Amino acid sequence: MRSVDAAPEEPTTGTKARGPVVPASDGSTRGRILDAAMRRFARSGFGASVRTIAADAGVSAALVIHHFGSKDKLHAACDEYVLAWIRDVKRDSIGRAAGGNLLQVLSAADQYAPLVGYVLRSLQAGGAVGREFTEHMIADAEVYTAEAVRDGVVRPSRDEAARVRYLVYSALGAMLLSVTLDPPQDAEDVTAAMRRFMDELYLPMLELFTEGFLTTRRMLDDYLQIVSPEADSPEEER
Repeated sequence: MRSVDAAPEEPTTGTKARGPVVPASDGSTRGRILDAAMRRFARSGFGASVRTIAADAGVSAALVIHHFGSKDKLHAACDEYVLAWIRDVKRDSIGRAAGGNLLQVLSAADQYAPLVGYVLRSLQAGGAVGREFTEHMIADAEVYTAEAVRDGVVRPSRDEAARVRYLVYSALGAMLLSVTLDPPQDAEDVTAAMRRFMDELYLPMLELFTEGFLTTRRMLDDYLQIVSPEADSPEEER
């Protein structure tokens, strides 16, 4: 099992990914600090000190402050970094999985550990941090889900914004519950927690997404008659 600090690997088989699974540092001092901070926050939470982050990046604490101004501003920069990463991963994974390259997506899953760890830490922080991060995720998800609908990979919805919010809430809630109720022996081993989550829940998730749950649409039709008697299916509206 690779740790959170494992170096990113390029795919060696199958369809080439459109971008790296783990965003590479640009090689600059600022880039190294940002990457080290994101990984440290993912492992240890947002209480990690600037001194610890500086040690991870191989620089002084003063240099971290020089580049980012404060720990809060470094945190905000990490948010932007991770949100951009999520957008790239989702766009790439949806297309590859639907295109017959699911094994390639799954084989790279361990490399998502810093991303998942950072998201979970944001949720656990709660308050404005967790709320703002989740709202950013939802806004980004609306964009890449709309792209998937346009490309014919995902079915359209009567209320795209509501569907996206439900999917984000469901995914984040399931991960948070899994880690909270059955935490890994090493609290910083996000990879182990994510691998267990995928082993236990990936099959039912894919079944629900591809085959559905109910055998008829009776419940949906009854609900639509109550809230919007004139509503047609999204396919008919297209």
